[in-house]
Amino acid sequence: MSSGIDRKGGTSYASSDFDEDIHKDPWCDPENPKCIRFEDISAAAYRIKDGVINTSCDHSHMNADLGMEMYFKKDYMQFTGSFKERGARYTLKKLSADQMMKGVITASAGNHAQALAYHGGLLNIPVTVVMPIVAPIMKVENCKKYGANVIIQGGDIGESRLHALKLVPKTGMMYINGYDHPNILAGQGTMGLEILDQVPDVDAIVVPVGGGGLIAGIALAVKTMKPDVLIIGVEPEMCPSFTTAMKHGKAVHTPTFPSLADGLTVPTVGVNALATGGPLIDKMVTVSEAWISIAILRLIELEKAVVEGAGATGLAAVLAGLLPELKGKKVVLPLCGGNIDTTLLGRCLDRGLAADGRLITFNVVVSDRPGGIAELTRIISNVGVSIKDIVHERAYVRSNAFAVGVRILAETRNRKHSKELFKLLREAYDDVQILGFYDSPEDYVAGNLQSSKFESVEDEN
Repeated sequence: MSSGIDRKGGTSYASSDFDEDIHKDPWCDPENPKCIRFEDISAAAYRIKDGVINTSCDHSHMNADLGMEMYFKKDYMQFTGSFKERGARYTLKKLSADQMMKGVITASAGNHAQALAYHGGLLNIPVTVVMPIVAPIMKVENCKKYGANVIIQGGDIGESRLHALKLVPKTGMMYINGYDHPNILAGQGTMGLEILDQVPDVDAIVVPVGGGGLIAGIALAVKTMKPDVLIIGVEPEMCPSFTTAMKHGKAVHTPTFPSLADGLTVPTVGVNALATGGPLIDKMVTVSEAWISIAILRLIELEKAVVEGAGATGLAAVLAGLLPELKGKKVVLPLCGGNIDTTLLGRCLDRGLAADGRLITFNVVVSDRPGGIAELTRIISNVGVSIKDIVHERAYVRSNAFAVGVRILAETRNRKHSKELFKLLREAYDDVQILGFYDSPEDYVAGNLQSSKFESVEDEN
């Protein structure tokens, strides 16, 4: 069977007719993890500077509200939209001349695949990417556009990785783990050096964590130069694999569930990343989906930054109050990726508004006589609430035949504004049913809509 690896910029749909021997990645051996050195990161910084952007690290517009001096390291501004370019370029430039001719192979559904494809094209190194069938079409097309050969194989990234490793002895290509190859770790660590240059008196760095490559590199770079800087990792609640690994002292498989921070849902963290970064990390926290969506919303509204869920988890932890020790401190948050699907972005914004108490839905029974709905919309308009959608329902209103149920989706300024509207509606109408409003993001996650506390919405706590 042809695997399609001779064509550049093409796609092949591979079958699994290879032998079933499990091929291991020699660079990522659980029995012999490799710890990188500070010198590796310094070398990486020198060797990638001709092809990777030194991104800005800017003051946040949220500092006054959050009570800290927060900076955003904007690595979503890299050409392919993520920090992954750092490790990809360094790893490619470290290849021997012979290996550069043979090329490299990786398994990825997103940012690593695009970064490796892009820099492989720049350096004229053949790149093959094995992507699962669930990989977003746009990311598949981007990899092809950058010149990579794309193989669609596997129901998930684990199956894609196994297929990629099986191709290594047949093709002579080198497999590159996107979050655990030692040179990948060294490349990601260059972000830490840049942060120290840009914010030399930083007190803490809050890093999104998936496979662990970024936090391992940053922790080594920063702790070597400034041991007192706090290194804090943030994972989605849907996949706390690094937290679990640190508790067990080794990389262990962790159950994973779908998350807005899909780039961080790595079931088993990198063994080299854990060995390098584990002893240097001061704290790990997990954050809920609601706070991730609110963080994405805040970044768009206040920072004018379009960031994917994985890149927004650091801010989500701060907004959720999980890091009270950072009050009054100088804190850097890497915004490490901006490759969010446009459809998912719309969902994130709506969920963020809902969790924030600003997108509400309710049902009011009003008179079906002329002017009944007009009076309702006048009340809503007078309080400054914007109606996003309105639906009439007559068949299921049981009070009387001359009434109509009006279901409204509306946007408010904040929770207090929403409660003000509810108070006015309950004063004007006997039948007001709140269908979508939550007192906190935690209530949104738990679905706590009709609690006794919620029934008293007149007063703002």
